[in-house]
Amino acid sequence: MTDPLDEIYREIILDHYRAPRGKKPLEKFDVSSNGHNPSCGDDIDLHLLMDNGTVKDINVNCKGCAISVASGSMLAEYIKGKPLNEVKKIADVVKKMLKGEDFDLSEELADMELGDIDSLKGVRQFPVRIKCALLAWMTLIEGLKNYEDGKRAQNPTTTEKNGE
Repeated sequence: MTDPLDEIYREIILDHYRAPRGKKPLEKFDVSSNGHNPSCGDDIDLHLLMDNGTVKDINVNCKGCAISVASGSMLAEYIKGKPLNEVKKIADVVKKMLKGEDFDLSEELADMELGDIDSLKGVRQFPVRIKCALLAWMTLIEGLKNYEDGKRAQNPTTTEKNGE
């Protein structure tokens, strides 16, 4: 017999896998990061357009297993429109949640609802899949660190976008 909550979580993950959010490419972006999970071959390219310290738009191009694609989709849906400091805190909470570590939501995020991201908790039952779920979040963390360190994204030129 299957737990109804497990079934709901499975459906949420499949929904994000089948119709990933954040797929629209960005003409310009301020944050760019790439991630790879060698254990199962997942790849992700992540781009953020910032506006006064807020994520104005996001592009997540993830190729891989259902867990990896769904996690990237959830990230795209969740962080768009949020200020950078909140995005960093969210990424840290998700990272700790997936690793099974204790975390304390700060007062600023005490009312935070993880929404669909909460469905990723079930991945902890399958240790080999944790890296799949973490890939998008670790790629985001790396991209934000580079951004804050002054390493701005290199936007594609017109010829690069056209493949010439």
